[in-house]
Amino acid sequence: MSRIAHRRTKIAAIGAALLITAGAAGSAVASGDGDGGTREAAVLTGSAKLYRSLGDDITFTFDAHLAAKDNDDPTKATGTFRFSHYLNGKGAFAEARVDCLLTGGKVAVVSGVITKSDLKGAKGKRVGITVHDLGRNDRLGYSWAATGSPVETEDLPKCVGSAPFEKVKAGTGDFKVQPWHPKL
Repeated sequence: MSRIAHRRTKIAAIGAALLITAGAAGSAVASGDGDGGTREAAVLTGSAKLYRSLGDDITFTFDAHLAAKDNDDPTKATGTFRFSHYLNGKGAFAEARVDCLLTGGKVAVVSGVITKSDLKGAKGKRVGITVHDLGRNDRLGYSWAATGSPVETEDLPKCVGSAPFEKVKAGTGDFKVQPWHPKL
């Protein structure tokens, strides 16, 4: 065998070994958390401010999780999310207890019931938010986009949000979405 043919064979063998190793490592990470535990079924975390030309201070923060054992029921998701909207010192905040989390690819829909708020009439209302994790260009939408306020939303079902039409303010988006893999 010539030196060139021998070298090509050696490079091909090393390349194949690397591909096999990478595939095995990828499978191990996909089925676990990387530390020998079980991977959560779905996750939405992070915080961002929305862009508004008038300078509104609008912030959304998420800590929503669907445990691996609850993979077949996204309504068993847990966690909280918080949002606030202020302009010229006026506005309100709300915190909600997660009651559903659905993710697909880099998109998440989370819903929850407001447990704390300084917006009169908001406590006890269900709201839904959709996040598109696009790295530095994340997007977000919310169930009250058409009504103007979470207070005006009636009988919203679990896991309902709007299209992620809002842009996050440059440098603030750090949403992380872990895709859900339901057994179909």
